[in-house]
Amino acid sequence: MSDVIKDKSQKREKKTGTNRTKDSISTVSCLTELGHHDDNARMAVTMENTYQMGPYKRFPVPAVTDILKDVLTSYLQKEKYEVEWSQKMTKTICEVIRSRVKDLMIPRYKTVVLVHIGQLTGQSMQISSRCLWDASNDTFASNSFKNSSLFGVATVYAVYFE
Repeated sequence: MSDVIKDKSQKREKKTGTNRTKDSISTVSCLTELGHHDDNARMAVTMENTYQMGPYKRFPVPAVTDILKDVLTSYLQKEKYEVEWSQKMTKTICEVIRSRVKDLMIPRYKTVVLVHIGQLTGQSMQISSRCLWDASNDTFASNSFKNSSLFGVATVYAVYFE
């Protein structure tokens, strides 16, 4: 038995006034004592350096553009614009695109999927975004769809994770 466990059991005996034999000492940790925490449960996962400065497999922009075109067309082809419907459909389309891009299994790329659905009433709209960008490894794919009552724009940003 280690000295730490013996010291703790002796302190407990003094507090409670009970005498215990060596065989009956409990090893259950007590979290009410100050400074006593299970450090193993909170250990952070450390990753080793790979020294890989660039991707082995580039992000396939044409394949992702085809996914965007297919999903936007299949979900928005015969729909009419409604506010509540467009809020739910935006989330659905984002999830579908994200899962289909993940099925491509492109290693070390983090993806961000944005979908905008709006009503067509003769207005113009500009969509822009900003982020910290590495032009040699990071990329994006975008596609838009339009029918008689609505428009949809989907963009997938692929950021290389070193």
